Amino acid sequence: MKLRELLSEIPHRLISGEEETEITSIVYDSRKVKPGSLFVCLTGFLTDGHEYIRQALEQGAVAVMAEREVEPGAFPVTKEEKPGAFPVIKEEKPGEEPAGGVAAVIQVPDTREALAYLAAAWFGHPARELCIIGITGTKGKTTTAHMLRSILEEQGEQAGMIGTLGAYIGREHIPTDNTTPEPWELHRLFARMRQKGCRYVVMEVSSQALKQKRTAGILFAYGVFLNISPDHIGAGEHEDFAEYLACKGLLFSQTKQAVASIDDMHWQDVTGAMERVVTVSTQKRADYQGTAIRNCWKPGFLGVEFQVTEKGAPKGKLRLNMPGQFNVENALAAIAVASGLGISWEVMAAALGKVYVKGRTQLLKGTAHFSTFLIDYAHNALSMENLLETLRGYHPGRLVCMFGGGGNKPKQRRYDMGRIAGKYADLSIITMDNPRFEDMEEINKDIIAGLKVHDGAYKVISDRKQAIHYLIDNSGREDLVVFVGKGHETYQEIRGKRYYFSEEEIVEGYLQTK
Repeated sequence: MKLRELLSEIPHRLISGEEETEITSIVYDSRKVKPGSLFVCLTGFLTDGHEYIRQALEQGAVAVMAEREVEPGAFPVTKEEKPGAFPVIKEEKPGEEPAGGVAAVIQVPDTREALAYLAAAWFGHPARELCIIGITGTKGKTTTAHMLRSILEEQGEQAGMIGTLGAYIGREHIPTDNTTPEPWELHRLFARMRQKGCRYVVMEVSSQALKQKRTAGILFAYGVFLNISPDHIGAGEHEDFAEYLACKGLLFSQTKQAVASIDDMHWQDVTGAMERVVTVSTQKRADYQGTAIRNCWKPGFLGVEFQVTEKGAPKGKLRLNMPGQFNVENALAAIAVASGLGISWEVMAAALGKVYVKGRTQLLKGTAHFSTFLIDYAHNALSMENLLETLRGYHPGRLVCMFGGGGNKPKQRRYDMGRIAGKYADLSIITMDNPRFEDMEEINKDIIAGLKVHDGAYKVISDRKQAIHYLIDNSGREDLVVFVGKGHETYQEIRGKRYYFSEEEIVEGYLQTK
């Protein structure tokens, strides 16, 4: 593809070379540069791509995109090349004359934003042919995305989905590194979805992705705001809550229609760019409101029933096979979007009545005859409090919480998780999560300090597998037991290595021995 075609929608300044240069690949990792590549210099938290321009040229890059002014004199020039030009350095074969050339060097205001436009152009702008629904919030993104996808599939649509659990195109699962992938991967997924016949894409949009301009240039048909709380603040994430809030709001500068939960006090701050917002709530008058919420618990089922009203008029009754008012809020957001898409209430009710999300208040099978076990991804104080407070509402004989603290994360986070567990759980089992490069004893000290705020009862069983065995052996029919922190994850990260670990499989395997 010609460089000119890739740059058609990007404000830029050509420093050297020609826009007619043929580009064979676009890369932002200098180690992946090949002859014919366009190398995009990204400034990251740990590395700066501008420092690898020379390496990229030596590996055959024919174009470089930078956001800082780069002096051509910084690179040596052979006698065949013009002074002030960036040389293209190609491998010479014995007996051949040295191969020269001038690299195209483009300066742009923001290389991260430019990369998003480059990726879109490279794959033929697939996002323009898709109805894309973006969901943002500190918690609930994954569940809401699954709800919407389930509704669209119940309607008979082929729907793509991108988020924390990876990407899905129909039944095909594609692992991804980030909740919201980098632009190249993102637009490649859009292209595959378009090719497979998808008309709709439901995707989680993280604040980090918005901050790093990964979704730049995408016009979302719907943007959904669920909630925001002080999380993801610290080194390598967000400087403070104000920046976190501002980054969430970026979604609504590129959205046709906004849907927002007005139960969060910051909803207007986040959606301020929108003239019209469709509102949802379980507490206030809203366009879509959940009322008469009732918990339901019986062997093999733990969920909630509620009434839905649309602009004050009864719409229908729903039963979710997942617990909690927060899941009612997620369902209302999905209903608001689906209604805007013209999907019938009957289709929505059928889909929401059977949807479940792996690792999100997921009820484990095969244990109903002796106890109720759940797996949940809660990994901060807010999500843990929402979870445990919800489960307390089912009035179990005992509420038992098994969890650990993530290593190389803020100490305050695991202290707060301990404090919340001590407040709501009758017993906490402290065990291994992802210790990374930290010592388990140091992590546990912070958790236990938090537990002691409410004199919470606890037991330390460092081996997570042994902790699960202990709970299976020591839980009763009236107990609610929740494994917190791992959720959908199937690994434990210890000293730089990931070891396979599936809570579901451990439960299934141990039950077979009973």
